[in-house]
Amino acid sequence: VHHHRNRITIDSSSLLDGWVGLEQCHEHLDAVPDAQIVYKQGHVVDIEVTRTENIGRAWADENSVHLKDIGREAAVCIRARSHALARNGEMTYNLSNGPYMRKFLDGYYPMRVSMTVRLDTRELRFVESMPENQPGFHVWQQGNEVGYEALFEGELRTVLRFDQVE
Repeated sequence: VHHHRNRITIDSSSLLDGWVGLEQCHEHLDAVPDAQIVYKQGHVVDIEVTRTENIGRAWADENSVHLKDIGREAAVCIRARSHALARNGEMTYNLSNGPYMRKFLDGYYPMRVSMTVRLDTRELRFVESMPENQPGFHVWQQGNEVGYEALFEGELRTVLRFDQVE
């Protein structure tokens, strides 16, 4: 199953401008001649391909990463900045991600998404996730990190809510 791993870093400046650090890897890609990873225009910038395995060529172009000659057991890793943190009232923030999907023609295929959010600021505290813990979606918290593991077919949108600590 295609595994989409994310690591997001929120720091003090993220609270001011909404930009977070993003490290992302796609593993177990389908062996196809061409594929593309597409991000919402203007929400992901400074995209850089940091690692590839069993991929003939990979490059970033505006809001996407293009992949050519993808072999078996292929993987690609990307570093970027994402405008994913939004102030939601006076003392709360939402970290929204997705839609995650693995789509081909008119159908969806199974996908695994792993998210780790590192809080490099003591100004935030994790409160809740949407969706909540349920079969196929497990939320965890340890120290200054929170995250989730999801196994699904279709589209997944997530929100992690944080309160600002005074």
